[in-house]
Amino acid sequence: MQETFPKNFLWGGATAANQYEGAYDEDGKGLSTADVMTNGSHTQARKITWIKPETGETGYVELSFQKPMNFPEGAVPAVLDGCYYPSHTGTDFYHHYEEDIKLMGEMGFKVFRLSINWSRVFPNGDDAEPNEKGLEFYEKVFKECRKYGIEPLVTLSHYETPLNLAIKYNGWTDRRVIDFYVNYAKTVMKRYKGLVKYYLTFNEINCIYMAPFLAAGIMTDDEQSKAQGAHNQFLASALTVKAAREIDPEIKVGQMLAYQPVYALTADPADQLASLKQMDRTLFYSDVQTGGRYPDWIWKDYEAKGIKLADQAGDYELLAKYPVDFLSFSCYSSSTTTTHNDGESASGNLLGGVKNPYLKTNDWGWAIDPDVLRIALNQLWDRYHKPLWIVENGIGVNDQIAADGKIHDKERISYLQQNIASMRDAVNLDGIDLMGYTMWGCIDLVSAGTGEMRKRYGFVYVDRDDRGQGSLKRLPKDSFYWYKKVIASDGADLSD
Repeated sequence: MQETFPKNFLWGGATAANQYEGAYDEDGKGLSTADVMTNGSHTQARKITWIKPETGETGYVELSFQKPMNFPEGAVPAVLDGCYYPSHTGTDFYHHYEEDIKLMGEMGFKVFRLSINWSRVFPNGDDAEPNEKGLEFYEKVFKECRKYGIEPLVTLSHYETPLNLAIKYNGWTDRRVIDFYVNYAKTVMKRYKGLVKYYLTFNEINCIYMAPFLAAGIMTDDEQSKAQGAHNQFLASALTVKAAREIDPEIKVGQMLAYQPVYALTADPADQLASLKQMDRTLFYSDVQTGGRYPDWIWKDYEAKGIKLADQAGDYELLAKYPVDFLSFSCYSSSTTTTHNDGESASGNLLGGVKNPYLKTNDWGWAIDPDVLRIALNQLWDRYHKPLWIVENGIGVNDQIAADGKIHDKERISYLQQNIASMRDAVNLDGIDLMGYTMWGCIDLVSAGTGEMRKRYGFVYVDRDDRGQGSLKRLPKDSFYWYKKVIASDGADLSD
């Protein structure tokens, strides 16, 4: 018997407004944290630009997942003349949404993951009333999805905190931001009742620890700020679950975690322990948001670091009562760690680490791991026993248009063949409850980590370069037709 996925399996693709939508200042939209981030490359970090209003001095902070990002005293994140900011146009979904959703419909998508840009709905984040034009835009998008039988999966906050909240409140360090977010979530869920069934609260919530400005609009990159910001986001998530159940019992709210299994390089117990502790650091966020409680080890960690949360009576009861309904996650690769000094550093992995000698890498240093999804799914299922959803997986490739006018992206197809087979085994052989799969960047978009266009993920090529030049014309790649066949066969036919 040929192995397939369940008939109700949600096949699709994923995007984020700050990388895809564009129209950063149209129809009443306010600035978000993404709008002050320049382009970069694999070797050159993206920059968060700032100005000191009192003196006019300008400068930047480099985006980094490995070292602290702190702004100088008196500096305010701002858009500066002469800099290129990829989020300002993205690949212009704002003006191409009908064309793009039609292409998704042609592939047979069952679901489309996208984010609502919070500052398009509440331009400053703390506004008393929403921006009607912003609400109207997303309503048109969701209705267009429904026209093709596509279920929207909506991320409420995807690396695009309203910039005003970062400047005025230091982002999520301030407990008042919880109320602003919950008001935003309620506004959206009420407006799109019957159009949107699935919501995610925060994209890759654990990235607040590695890049607090990117993930939470936090301008003070220290342990206290990051811990407090995470606590406030946990509470906002629980209150959003509570609100969803009151607004529409059909709504399901999920967590979104940046996840990659961490392998120990050797059988040395010290390497094994290092792997375990690194996994704990990642899974802390889902222990709270999905599991409903802070793990015991984190209190020891906070005590050792002198962290004291500004918590209130009832916080932990709220977290326990309203965990998320399902756990979604991104997973592109695995990482490898060691306590020894003889490992070659890995340049592409989110968590750093060393190169795995058994795996090949792509042009950006990301390890290509054929078993990573099966391993990840088993680890998360065994820990939480809640429905899972892979909402980001894919490979960045510098696609080129061939002499025949087509794009033959064999590397992408090969990567996806291995990954889909891996998750298919998790479903059929391991009994994992997997809701769906949304391949990242289904229509080409700007890379979040590097701000490049040349690092392409999509099934559809968009004519746009690293400096924002190009016609924005859409062109299906070979993988477009391959993925259409995969969906039509419920994942049984993965052949070229």
